[in-house]
Amino acid sequence: MTGTLTLVWLALRRDRVLVPVWIVVIVGLVTVSASAIAELYPQAGQRIALGVTIGAAPALQALTGPVFDATSIGGLTAWRATTIAAVLAALMSILVVTRHTRAEEETGRAELVGSCAVGRQAVPGAAVLVATAANVLIALLITVGLAGQGLPVAGALAFGAAVGGTGWVFTGVAIVAAQLTTHARTANALACAVLGVAFLLRALGDAAKVEALAWSSPLGWAQRVRAFAGERWWVVALLAVTALALMAAAALLARRRDLGAGLLPSRPGLPEARPYLAGPLALAWRLQRGGLLGWAIGFAVAGMLFGALAHSMGDIVGDNPQLAALLAQLGGTDALTDAFLTAELSVLGLVAGGYAVQATLRLRDEESALRAGPVLAAAVTRRRWSLSHLGVALGGSALILSVGGLAAGLAHGLRIGEPAAQAARMLGAALVQAPAAWTLAAIAMLLFGLLPRLTALAWAALLAFALLAQLGELLQLDDWVMNLSPFAHVPQTLSQPVDAGPLLGLGVVTAALLVAGITAFQRRDLQEG
Repeated sequence: MTGTLTLVWLALRRDRVLVPVWIVVIVGLVTVSASAIAELYPQAGQRIALGVTIGAAPALQALTGPVFDATSIGGLTAWRATTIAAVLAALMSILVVTRHTRAEEETGRAELVGSCAVGRQAVPGAAVLVATAANVLIALLITVGLAGQGLPVAGALAFGAAVGGTGWVFTGVAIVAAQLTTHARTANALACAVLGVAFLLRALGDAAKVEALAWSSPLGWAQRVRAFAGERWWVVALLAVTALALMAAAALLARRRDLGAGLLPSRPGLPEARPYLAGPLALAWRLQRGGLLGWAIGFAVAGMLFGALAHSMGDIVGDNPQLAALLAQLGGTDALTDAFLTAELSVLGLVAGGYAVQATLRLRDEESALRAGPVLAAAVTRRRWSLSHLGVALGGSALILSVGGLAAGLAHGLRIGEPAAQAARMLGAALVQAPAAWTLAAIAMLLFGLLPRLTALAWAALLAFALLAQLGELLQLDDWVMNLSPFAHVPQTLSQPVDAGPLLGLGVVTAALLVAGITAFQRRDLQEG
């Protein structure tokens, strides 16, 4: 572990903007949610009524988890924010650990560092310490933020520990993934796949009320800390023990591999390239097809889950005659089902925006790894090379949305006896999300062309749009603020006719940003910071 503290300071220096932004967003999400719930549901009777509604809706519990105490503001805050805050903490931990371990080995910097007086475990140890410190700070700030609003200190501490503990578990997941694979992108994909499976297990367990499924996921553990509802401190200890076990396993695995290599062997390539790889578009497809397949599988699973749960939204009505009368005026339980499916398609649209950003920023990865130079030294222009990866990003985002929409439509249609009609209906509703996802790809391209060292801002834009979508109405933000997100302009096709105007507007903005980004890339030097 020699040199670990020096590497910790180096990592903090490199992440002096990225990690604080993650911390502010996660802590702000929780504290703002508590404030909004206190304002919207000041009376205990209002909170109890909301709790009854949540308890009767498996679909809502699949998204955010069960509510353990609807009588208190803290209990509703835990229901509303625990899952999303825990997911964000897990994502932060995965990205930080991979950035300072596998990415360092892939670029050769870890070998240079290792040539100095640095122990073999110093590089991964520093990454783990940075991610751990970030999660501890998140836990403390959440505790202070919630307690400062008058909520019980014990509940606030349990809430913070649940979120920080989940982030720490996925710190362990990420460090294990870094030992298994050769490339940083693969390590990130593997760790995020574990996070996705954890979310699905928790969602299925909560929706079907199968506790064994929910307990099989660290995200389910975070919910079952039961902040503000009779805290279970032993679950916090379970999170900590799991994280330590994963880190110990990673240390053992690290001894069994060479620097720069992964335990999972890389498949050797063919001695000669296939004829269809004779162009930049084919090369871009070859580089990104594995990631696209993983995204498509994830969208298919999520779509089937959402479609299967949609029909249960009618259970919210139950024996409530007032709610039944209101829904009859709005179009019956079908209106409630359509509202749920529309909301879930919006979530898929945001996630597709993440794919679009990732696929576009492959341009930056190729440039940083010095693989762009040899390609551009051939008879390939910069415009053609950049358009090849953009083609995969734009087409791929439309493809995964189509897969998610078809899966949701088939699952919902099979439950109500209309699989073909619902599949076509949901396919169209999913594809209208594509222009907003393309706008994010255009933002990433503009940053790549103008400010290549700041391409991480494209992820910041996605996070900002996601927070506007999830919290904008809850915080009662002005319309001009909500309209900053391209997803605010997507038509709600399941409940109203499609208005092509906003989609055309998004298309114009996207085209302008793409042209500006490609033009800027053509005028700058390779490797320019």
